[in-house]
Amino acid sequence: MGKQALIIGISGQDGSYLAQFLLQKGYRVFGTSRQSLPLSNHVRLGIAEHVRLLSPDLHDSNKVRELLAQSAPDEIYNLAGQSSVSKSFEQPLETFQSIAHTNLVFLEALRQERSTTPYFYAGSSECFGDNPEPATESTPFAPTNPYAFAKASAFWQTATYRQNYGLFACTGILFNHESPLRPDYFVTHKIIRAVCQIAQGSKELLSLGNLDIARDWGYAPDYVDAMWRMLQQAHAEDIILATGITITLRDFVSIAFQEIGKDWQEYVCADATLLRPSDIRVSKAHPQKAEICLQWRATSTPQDLIRKLIAAEMEQCRI
Repeated sequence: MGKQALIIGISGQDGSYLAQFLLQKGYRVFGTSRQSLPLSNHVRLGIAEHVRLLSPDLHDSNKVRELLAQSAPDEIYNLAGQSSVSKSFEQPLETFQSIAHTNLVFLEALRQERSTTPYFYAGSSECFGDNPEPATESTPFAPTNPYAFAKASAFWQTATYRQNYGLFACTGILFNHESPLRPDYFVTHKIIRAVCQIAQGSKELLSLGNLDIARDWGYAPDYVDAMWRMLQQAHAEDIILATGITITLRDFVSIAFQEIGKDWQEYVCADATLLRPSDIRVSKAHPQKAEICLQWRATSTPQDLIRKLIAAEMEQCRI
């Protein structure tokens, strides 16, 4: 028998790709999800029949301990929680509960069980706030939105349980990473879908908010490989996962329209209603530790990512 893994939040983009990745390595994969069956991402990846889904109350410590006993995992990946910065402004309490409270419940269950099971937590670059200079693992956090302060809380919970209780618990500080599995409410998906529709003759305008924001955008399947590598280390460490390349949203849009031979300025309009109460202007990363400790680096540049997203969307349109 191969190893067993538990993925908390297995239905989302990262959970789905991680499940596929682990299955390919011979793992038996268990997962939790708040979504109803069938899980569309799993169907799309062809793994729906190979994952065992469990549905405990993740806020109940006794239920979580039963989940751990039922799945008997060799590795645990916590990818759960509300994942939209925009939605976090509308649902700050739900966002905090789904991210920080769930993480704390799992850490406490592992402590009570005196578990040595490696535990990965999916952190976020949003915790750094504005960082025009590339962030490293020692860069102080400065969260500016409900999603970010929930992620920051979960980061410190994980570090505290590692330092004080000896758990093998680590956080991957994930910078933006996208894929064809992203939900419609993510701006990257919105852009790619509009570009593909325009390529097929649509005359619609693409409404966007702040085009000056700059992000480090990577390709999600690259990142699940790094998550796995973090749990294969001799010691748990927090590590930034990013491409090291930052571009503006304007650049993202321009590259996408170049791929279909169009001038983006003819199709994009500004919409002030799409502006967030606060927004990080620039997010940069220095992912050297990942390369040194994990022998990992992102394989896709932002331009590679955009090409892959357009190709996948075009393929979906033909199905």
